Amino acid sequence: MTKELNISWDGKIQSRIVGADTLSGIAGLLSGEQEIYVVFDKNVAWVSDQIVSRVPVRAAVGLETSEARKTMETVLSLERRLLEAGASRGALVLAVGGGITTDLAGFAASIYKRGVRYANVPTTLLAQVDAAIGGKTGVNLDGYKNMLGVIVQPQFTFLCPEVLSTLPPREFRSGLAELVKTLLLADAESYAALLPSAKSAQNALGEAKTVPTKCKNAPKCTWEAETLPVRAEHIWRAAGIKADIVSRDPYEKGERMKLNLGHTFAHAIEHEARLRGDDITHGEAVSIGIILAAELSEKLGVAQNGLSARLKADFSALGLPVDCPYPADVLRGAMHKDKKATARALRFVLLEDIARPRIVEVTDTE
Repeated sequence: MTKELNISWDGKIQSRIVGADTLSGIAGLLSGEQEIYVVFDKNVAWVSDQIVSRVPVRAAVGLETSEARKTMETVLSLERRLLEAGASRGALVLAVGGGITTDLAGFAASIYKRGVRYANVPTTLLAQVDAAIGGKTGVNLDGYKNMLGVIVQPQFTFLCPEVLSTLPPREFRSGLAELVKTLLLADAESYAALLPSAKSAQNALGEAKTVPTKCKNAPKCTWEAETLPVRAEHIWRAAGIKADIVSRDPYEKGERMKLNLGHTFAHAIEHEARLRGDDITHGEAVSIGIILAAELSEKLGVAQNGLSARLKADFSALGLPVDCPYPADVLRGAMHKDKKATARALRFVLLEDIARPRIVEVTDTE
């Protein structure tokens, strides 16, 4: 079954989010395309292989992905590959992978010959609910997150549960943090509905093992689509919330900033982790960042006492980290380099309560 959401403004559909049960649904979206160039994460080469077997592809470029490789050097290498392959202004760059891949490929497409089209096939939960939706692209600079980039909408983002089948449990948890973040912002009912399944999801993640698979050419399939530890309706709901917000504020002038809940802290945590050689994923940093934002909300009187304790209990039930490994003084310098900071203050998304976010500027003293 195929589902579709639209990102629209100025009376025009700017981007589509299409959901299908299997990868076979991608063929219709690419019908008639004459110049398809696939950029894929080598960890999910099997997804790229399935796409290449279904549609005519001019070239496919595999990437070794990591935050350390999310740089302008990688973008320039992609530009050279497009140029060598003869990509014209009519090209479509198809990004297959997680958020690092969609960010890199989308940015490369947006500046190649002053811009060619791109589309996303996100293969991580985090990318399906957040990173691959809304047109944010970019790279890191000197270890600081996403300091260079543009907002250019993908032609489409294709959401398919089949591609999550080889996702390791830790990556599921990382994506769960972004999914929970989105529900926390805008849908208290869906957030509450997610929690009763927390125990069973935690058990499934803790007991994950290789099972028989229907995924052709997949090297190691951990999950069957019907037993994924995150329900498809929750993924679709989060995608719909983000699509609605982006439609109202495509260039992050106001409401869209709320999607950064937890991220001012999270980006600083990631920066410090890279300096120390600590292993913290983006989703884990976001989980901790949301708890810190809830604590700050209470300290500034934005929220009543008890919100952070409630979220800590909820997140712990979902197997998400809640304790920050670094003191605030250590994080402050990185937060001032965050792209959301102003000249005089740090900008945080705080919570009055669940589904009641507020953007607040906070000085160093506060």
